[in-house]
Amino acid sequence: MWSIKVPEDISVLLPVVKPTWGEGAAGKKIKATWLGHACFLVELPTPKGAARGPRILFDPVFSHRCSPVQFMGPSRFTPPPCTIEEIPQVDAVVISHNHYDHMDTHTLQTLRAQPAGPPHIFAPLNNDSYFRALSVPKEDFSCLDWWDERECTTVEGVKATFRLTCTPCQHFTGRSLTDRCKTLWSSWAVELLPPPTPTASPEDPTPVKVWFAGDTGYRAVPDGSSEADMPTCPVFKEIGAHFGGFDLALIPIGAYLPRQMMSPVHCAPQDSVLVYQDVGARRALGMHWGTWMLTTEPVMDPPKRLREECEKVGIEKGAFTACDSIGETVVV
Repeated sequence: MWSIKVPEDISVLLPVVKPTWGEGAAGKKIKATWLGHACFLVELPTPKGAARGPRILFDPVFSHRCSPVQFMGPSRFTPPPCTIEEIPQVDAVVISHNHYDHMDTHTLQTLRAQPAGPPHIFAPLNNDSYFRALSVPKEDFSCLDWWDERECTTVEGVKATFRLTCTPCQHFTGRSLTDRCKTLWSSWAVELLPPPTPTASPEDPTPVKVWFAGDTGYRAVPDGSSEADMPTCPVFKEIGAHFGGFDLALIPIGAYLPRQMMSPVHCAPQDSVLVYQDVGARRALGMHWGTWMLTTEPVMDPPKRLREECEKVGIEKGAFTACDSIGETVVV
């Protein structure tokens, strides 16, 4: 697809490593493991007395092609860092929208067979019929509108409550020629909530907030237009103000050329850094790159451009980065 070629040394430029899931890291930290493209496994801080923190898996796609069929369509140029079965037990699977590079039938069906039981699936509005077609019981999925929220209390028998809020972004949806924008697209906020006051302890982790941007644009830039003059999507500042900022944000940085075509729906790095500032993130990781050839920019340009744009707008070095390898866990 397109005319850009994958570098022959892509396995050196972007290694794929077996995930450790942050084993041995401090329990009071957030652990985010990049599994390629827009898929992250995020483990929140560990509650007192628990073996682990709540785990949320975002936009998991492990199929070779992000396509309605596996004999044609964009194919991976980097493999997943593990099998679906090797992913640790997760408590929630969170989907940003129904495009094939973000919502994958085979992956979701396999995750539902996890040994400790199927994770609850969260998706934006009007995806109900898709999950019913997969025979997912209605009690095992929730389809939310923007600003709807749900609380979950589950960590292997130890109570830990986290809240998921479906938040806006700028994109579109569709899995066929006839269903464009018939389902919603979204970003998501996750908050680890403190335990009830009578049971609170100094050993409990500090409440944390994580934001997953999903797939989003920031501004539409017609060919030949000045980017600085284009209006920007206001929802990111609204999200930042509503939640008071985030400890970690996962923000797309790839699939942005041709700019005039992609800018309404995909962030380029010069957009990503402004989204980071708008939502008030303390730390951010770049995503939506390094897996499928979806657009025309060279495949290793997104992290390079991200470094340049962070420097331009004065973001502290190391505050907004891309993972050096697929399968890497970043501890925040």
